[in-house]
Amino acid sequence: MLTNEIAKKANVHPNTVRLYEKWGYISPVSRKQNGYRIYTEIHLKQMYIARLAFNQEFIQNNLRKMATNIVQLSGQGNFKESRKAALTYLQFLQSEYDYAKKAIQISTNIMQSNTSSPLIFTHKMVANHLQLTEETIRNWERNGLFKVNRDTQNRRQYKEEDVQKLLIIRTLRSAHFSLTSILHLFQEIEALEHGADIHTLLNTPKFKNEFYHVTDELELNLKQAMKDVCSIIDILDQLQT
Repeated sequence: MLTNEIAKKANVHPNTVRLYEKWGYISPVSRKQNGYRIYTEIHLKQMYIARLAFNQEFIQNNLRKMATNIVQLSGQGNFKESRKAALTYLQFLQSEYDYAKKAIQISTNIMQSNTSSPLIFTHKMVANHLQLTEETIRNWERNGLFKVNRDTQNRRQYKEEDVQKLLIIRTLRSAHFSLTSILHLFQEIEALEHGADIHTLLNTPKFKNEFYHVTDELELNLKQAMKDVCSIIDILDQLQT
């Protein structure tokens, strides 16, 4: 296949094909004596893998790094390791999907009840529970997204409602809300509902509209991303036979 032919089959611009070769997303391409590139079916499958990996616009940061790793391993012809990376990525996407569903369920439960648990959690326990780094949570606190009480030894003490709010922040961040956007959302609600706690926050129309819109969209994107990764795994299986 010539450049225009593989570009048409992969549904991309010919320049994209050349860029994918430059970036190592497809294997090195041989040329005819006249300099024309000659692509194989393997190149086409590698193109499909790259297109599927970057299909979702919400894929950023760690997700993009994981997707890029799959594509680069495929471009190196290391299809076995690429498949392993795809399975790891699929598990990560499933975990993110589960957290989004959990955030929705918890939010719904809070709206329907004003009861709270007397349990206290440490900073490390919360980080492990939410699969976040401790520094990420400290950064959210420094940026004013939440406040947490401390004991006499200045150690953070998280109540259940603190963990619930962090889960909500986590979900908004997964949907690529910036820290500033989340802060402004909380500030707007608190200005309307002075001293708003987690129950008041979740029951305000503005929050409901914002939160359920982004979580619905996040769920759909994660579902499609998981479907795309399954397609990548199928292609990689074909490449190993």
